[in-house]
Amino acid sequence: MTLSSNAPFTPSHDPVADAERLAARLSEARQALRAIILGDTDVVDLSLITLLSAGHGLIVGVPGLAKTKLVETLGVVLGLDTKRVQFTPDLMPADITGSEVLEDNETGRRAFRFIKGPVFASLLMADEINRASPRTQSALLQAMQEHHVTVSGHRYDLPSPFHVFATQNPIEQEGTYPLPEAQLDRFLMQIDVKYPDHKTEKDILIATTLGTTHQAQRVLNGAELIAAQNFIRIMPIGESVVESIVALVRAARPESGEAEIATQISWGPGPRAGQALMLATRARALLQGRLAPSQDDVAALAVPVLKHRMALSYRARAEGLVVDDVITRLAQRVI
Repeated sequence: MTLSSNAPFTPSHDPVADAERLAARLSEARQALRAIILGDTDVVDLSLITLLSAGHGLIVGVPGLAKTKLVETLGVVLGLDTKRVQFTPDLMPADITGSEVLEDNETGRRAFRFIKGPVFASLLMADEINRASPRTQSALLQAMQEHHVTVSGHRYDLPSPFHVFATQNPIEQEGTYPLPEAQLDRFLMQIDVKYPDHKTEKDILIATTLGTTHQAQRVLNGAELIAAQNFIRIMPIGESVVESIVALVRAARPESGEAEIATQISWGPGPRAGQALMLATRARALLQGRLAPSQDDVAALAVPVLKHRMALSYRARAEGLVVDDVITRLAQRVI
């Protein structure tokens, strides 16, 4: 059973009509997600923007804030084959990518057969990704960037679409391995999940402990998601918005930013951050029913797109500054 009553989205030769129909379909998906994930609507929107931008998401929050539930619901609503891997210190790369086993074939000869790992899914949930060793974490690098894995010299293509949503606990750091910068950069954005407000927490208690809980319903499918991703890449974007993106990314680097900001930043974002902002601003505009992004979209997405791609200097941390504040100040200056 599906929640949607509209026909599946298929592109036509009328981009304006396509945008309207696609925006309506995405609105249905957003409503279906918000019916299950109560509270901060930005978390739902940022997750959808990440998928519409054909990217991967890093979800950060303390235990009990429905991070796992969010990814599971995304898979159901968007009609994606979802698999989950619980990252632990003893997890091996083959536990993610798969491995070759030696077995006898029908003729009695021995041969290797590749058994696919959980990475062969449209939506892979890497739960508590920082609990696995760097070697195991690196098993996802090639998959996230190139959408294929190499095992024993053989290439195996991953499904399309393919997305990774990883969760991370920002408090409990004992027995964890910080994600290297190269892997952090492969996440299109970092989605911070905060504690709910008083009313939302009350609604959660009632919804989850009284009566029957609501079940997520499928609205879209993988083909529609790919069509939406392709449409976003042809959406128009104004020169002023492009200039704002370039200025913001460059201002966040100690080598090219203002002198005051340069002393607060240890290292800044690379060109992939600008690419992420270009796609994410278009996705946000479409999600809100607009055909073209604005500078407001850049400002709204600056923190989730940039914060995991830069680090503060020792001096800035000693002064009590946080990355979010520095990015917000940069956005106010250049946008």
